[in-house]
Amino acid sequence: MTLIYIVAMVLVGVGAYLAGRQKGVAFAVAGVAPGGARMHSLPSYHGFYLAVAAVAPMLLLLLLWQPFAPRFVEMQALSALPQHLVPTDELQRSTRMREIVTLANGGQVPDAPAGVQAGADAFAMWRGLADWALLIFGGALALVGFGWAARQLSPEFRARNRVERVVKVVLLACSAVAVLTTVGIVFSVLFETLRFFSKYPWHDFLFGLHWSPQTAIRADQVGASGSFGAVPLFAGTTLIMLIAMLVAGPIGLFSAIYMAEYASPRVRGIAKPVLEVLAGVPTVVFGFFAALTVAPFIRNTGELLGLNVASESALAAGLVMGVMIIPFVSSLSDDVINAVPQSLRDGSYGMGATKSETIKKVILPAALPGIVSAFMLAISRAVGETMIVVMAAGLAGNLTFNPLEAVTTVTVQIKTLLVGDQEFDSPKTLSAFALGFVLFFFTLVLNFIALRIVQKYREQYD
Repeated sequence: MTLIYIVAMVLVGVGAYLAGRQKGVAFAVAGVAPGGARMHSLPSYHGFYLAVAAVAPMLLLLLLWQPFAPRFVEMQALSALPQHLVPTDELQRSTRMREIVTLANGGQVPDAPAGVQAGADAFAMWRGLADWALLIFGGALALVGFGWAARQLSPEFRARNRVERVVKVVLLACSAVAVLTTVGIVFSVLFETLRFFSKYPWHDFLFGLHWSPQTAIRADQVGASGSFGAVPLFAGTTLIMLIAMLVAGPIGLFSAIYMAEYASPRVRGIAKPVLEVLAGVPTVVFGFFAALTVAPFIRNTGELLGLNVASESALAAGLVMGVMIIPFVSSLSDDVINAVPQSLRDGSYGMGATKSETIKKVILPAALPGIVSAFMLAISRAVGETMIVVMAAGLAGNLTFNPLEAVTTVTVQIKTLLVGDQEFDSPKTLSAFALGFVLFFFTLVLNFIALRIVQKYREQYD
């Protein structure tokens, strides 16, 4: 029924818009407003105003209806059950409701008690009533809103101002949702991190050199007390990120310079989309490529050279990750270089500079803030990658800067700690939130650095 209701909202909005626009056209055809004033707003704004007045009450009702109506229907279904089938805890409640919903939808529950059918019948009846009530009340509110707004329309009515005010409120609400979502994520991770630090010393976590998160499940088990020194994870994350940027940085920047300054329009039209295809390849595909092709190649090459190369190495993961993030550097850098005013190029050429000198002395300094932002975005993407590291670098928390050895990263350990049935009150699970908070702080520092660089160099080329 929710889908039907949304379709009804769309139809009501379209109908109200057409009616309001038609009325606005009638005002325009009739001529000027009383007193000789011209019509204030275009007919389309009259239509938008009526559409907003009709749809807004329906949308508000839907937002208020969704949290409470299902709960009310569930309560009515449970109250229709025989007394001995009424659940006494949350687990029984969820199990009983699954049986009721399945039976109400026409399914079969072989092990369901006989009295559950009464709850299913009540659930189906009250759900139907709730759906029809939503549709009827929504239609009534739409009519009230439409009638109230239609009486306000006149040639001198400031429909444009009202519509723009509504648009501003919608934009503000969207911005608030984005900001509040970020704040909610930060605080949710922060609270769990503080819980972890109440169980494990923060200085041992940030500066400890041994990572072994295995803990004893029962009190009578021996060993596996857990060691949460995160320095090996930070070192592995940094190592793989540096290898990836050594690949993506030069290749991405040089390809952007070539496509922006040297390539013909035909070559650019082919090369740029092909290069950006890399951004659309799933990371698991890159992981398979790293594990099945790149890692064996590096291991075999190392053996020929007499080097001891692990089957899973930071070098394999970093190389493939660098290929994956090339489009982040090249595409953004290309757009930034193309945004440099042509007058700067012409002035350089007029002074007798060559093309390469113009690129080095004029274009790249002018585009530096954007290029730095592209590099920071690529670094953040490399730090947050998981699948490639899991498949090509392994899970071993080794403290090493040797790219030929197996390492792990922060994101891989977060994934590992939260996979499967876990107790969310143990230090092992809570350590994942601490790692996430550190990772969030690291990306925040990167964004701050990029912002400072942009602010420092932007004014020189305004």
